[in-house]
Amino acid sequence: MTSLSQDIKDKLSRLNVLEKIIAINAVVFVLGLLLKSNLGWFELPSDFSDFIVKPWTIMTYAFLHYDFWHLFFNMLWLYFIGRMFLNLFSPKMALNIYFLGAMAGGLLYMLCYTMFPNVFQANSRLLGASAAVRALLIFLCAYMPNQELRFFTFNLKLWYVGVAIVIIDIIGVFSGINNPTGGNSGGYLAHLGGGILGYFYAKQLLKGQDIGRGFESIMDATFNMFKAKKGPLKTVHKNKSKVGGYTKSDFKEFNNQKKIDVILDKISKSGYDSLTAEEKEFLFRAGKK
Repeated sequence: MTSLSQDIKDKLSRLNVLEKIIAINAVVFVLGLLLKSNLGWFELPSDFSDFIVKPWTIMTYAFLHYDFWHLFFNMLWLYFIGRMFLNLFSPKMALNIYFLGAMAGGLLYMLCYTMFPNVFQANSRLLGASAAVRALLIFLCAYMPNQELRFFTFNLKLWYVGVAIVIIDIIGVFSGINNPTGGNSGGYLAHLGGGILGYFYAKQLLKGQDIGRGFESIMDATFNMFKAKKGPLKTVHKNKSKVGGYTKSDFKEFNNQKKIDVILDKISKSGYDSLTAEEKEFLFRAGKK
């Protein structure tokens, strides 16, 4: 038994942060099956008055799936989007966008149901990770819109994918309104909320502003409360004399693709915040081409 538990711990430690979220979603799904009951205490209500007494649901709803295929497709999307995202950006930024996307989706859902009670079916509940996954997807589409994605036998630019996804979600909202008993307007509203967050996050990051910094600080402070102190903090300084480990003179000799690869490699190792202003500016210009 000890060997088995150690093997499980070793495998979990090798997962990236988004794969760990996939594992948590799978565990919660199995727990729901074992308990043979819905975890209603963790669902996000459509009514603000209900939400006030259960504020944690703005986060917990994103870990609930009662239908296997709902879970499967959300986690499949998250797996492939996560691989692309973490090749470019830090794990902390991935978590920022994921959780802020879930919160934005939940807030838009409650706002619309509260402001337009005659349009949307009352007393509904929201669950699923779709809004959080949408935030990561739309972030990538907005941050590097001209990046091409292989789709069967041809290439698609990411901004085409983003526009198509948003159109599908908008159609889904209105289809649900016209079919309140069999539609999913609330879910599609949450998708749009997550997408809006992802788009805004990307556009601000291209300007050099990481809007997730405040949320990240709150999360770090929360987790640090449960951690033992391991010694004094160290200040890490950026090396402005080098670019991705190369001297500036060597870096200037590279072609544009090589320069991009060097900077992206630096992001994958040290995170976006490790870039100098010059490196961020180069990456921004490259992304516009």
